[in-house]
Amino acid sequence: MFDDDRSTRHSVLTTARRAAALVNVLADDRPDPGEVAAVLLEYGEAGPVELGPEEVAGMRAAAALLREVFAAATADEAAAVLNRLLREHTGPLRLTSHGGTAPWHAHVDRDDDAPWAEWLLASSCLALAVLVWDRQRPPGRACASGSCRNVFVSQGSGPERRYCSRRCATRERVAAHRGRHSGGGTQGPA
Repeated sequence: MFDDDRSTRHSVLTTARRAAALVNVLADDRPDPGEVAAVLLEYGEAGPVELGPEEVAGMRAAAALLREVFAAATADEAAAVLNRLLREHTGPLRLTSHGGTAPWHAHVDRDDDAPWAEWLLASSCLALAVLVWDRQRPPGRACASGSCRNVFVSQGSGPERRYCSRRCATRERVAAHRGRHSGGGTQGPA
């Protein structure tokens, strides 16, 4: 039996959060391979992780496709994007334990040795699809802050988040407050 850490690194929520973290780090025009590798290690990939420029470029293209899922406003939109990505970019559903080195878990990439870009897109689509199925709403969002390009995974029940972090939410509240009070100070409450 595998300990909880090895089992949870393959959980749907962890995989979805890893997808969001990779979409964010790969959003730069020239993502640093070391930063991309650091995200993979943070989310449980066995090290060492060495990525070349071509691998990062492929992952960046996959991340751009995944960003469409996070931009979906409704479960219907998210499902349509995911169905298209699953149809165009993945193989059949299969179970793997990576030769007994991990707990059994689902994959939809074509092979355990698939290129990083194929693995990222396939594993992320699978996890995000399960979240849409389970929650009947988009699996995440793009941050509502105009100065932020990050995406995030929704936290489950409760009011829907609009911002990727408290920092972005606070920045937007402060900007709105300053905007309301910058006209000479005689305005009433908004």
